[in-house]
Amino acid sequence: MTAPRTVMITGGAGYIGSHTAKVLRRAGYRTVIFDNLSAGHREACLGAPFIEGDIRDTASVRRALRDSGATAVVHFAAWLVVPDSITDPAGYYRNNVLGSLATLEAMAAEGCQHVVFSSTCAVYGEPVSVPLEEDHPTAPISPYGQTKLAVEQALPHFERAYGLRSIRLRYFNAAGADPEGELGEDHTPEIHAIPRAFDAASGGSPFEIFGEDYPTPDGTCLRDYIHVMDLADAHLRALQRLEQGGASATYNVGTERPSSVRDVLAAVERVTGRTVSRRSSPRRPGDPATLYASAARIRAELGWVASRPALETIVADAWRWHSTHPRGFAGTARTEPA
Repeated sequence: MTAPRTVMITGGAGYIGSHTAKVLRRAGYRTVIFDNLSAGHREACLGAPFIEGDIRDTASVRRALRDSGATAVVHFAAWLVVPDSITDPAGYYRNNVLGSLATLEAMAAEGCQHVVFSSTCAVYGEPVSVPLEEDHPTAPISPYGQTKLAVEQALPHFERAYGLRSIRLRYFNAAGADPEGELGEDHTPEIHAIPRAFDAASGGSPFEIFGEDYPTPDGTCLRDYIHVMDLADAHLRALQRLEQGGASATYNVGTERPSSVRDVLAAVERVTGRTVSRRSSPRRPGDPATLYASAARIRAELGWVASRPALETIVADAWRWHSTHPRGFAGTARTEPA
């Protein structure tokens, strides 16, 4: 019997990484989680082999690759808060760029030649046209987007020099949770819209709407919310394409159904049956009015289609996790919703 292929997932104890690890295991892979737990949770590994380490430490990454026998890496580990990147660009370049380069250097040294890179549609900056296609000009307006683009730009050089093939996945606004209830979103502080809306609906601080004067139908930002399990499936398909000898490529991943902030709040109110308290705040720097991408290329080349595209489905799965894990991974799951 052939042993399962081993994939190392950097940032695999985090939100998207842990869901992707679960999907990979279900597809027959052995996953090894490499994470420094600065934002992830050991419980999210669901018993998979775990190595605590920092992606900026090339020697540690090399040792983890060698000891695990990993033949590929799915690289998530990154800082990802746009406003924070504007106030701390040095930290973002240090973690996102230098950390990624150290990881790629370790892969090259250990002969690990397949990497799926978790990128972002923030590399496009202010859109010239929507939906965004992969050949849209890249002009990030935040250090976060710029650090992701810098890694994307490095990858072809690593392929030419070391034979390391890559697929870059660009996406926005991962949301939802594992429908089986094992995994969900648990950030401290919480940065994403849907769980922040849950908190506001449950007696917490009012939901802040950052800007209500954008040139959109209801004045709030339009974004493409994608179910985290669909996103995990895209990473699986990208990995399989590389293993089958596919060429390096870049793909957008999205539902092609942009939703406004007000749409999100309305969906949360419908799903929870509660009112979301809210307040208006100024626009945040680095927030374009409308961002959503075409998924035509990944649909045509990898056969990927979002299976849970409806915003209400995304919100319902997220609420199931939130209501049964009121303290996140640290709490004891309840059998009845809050």
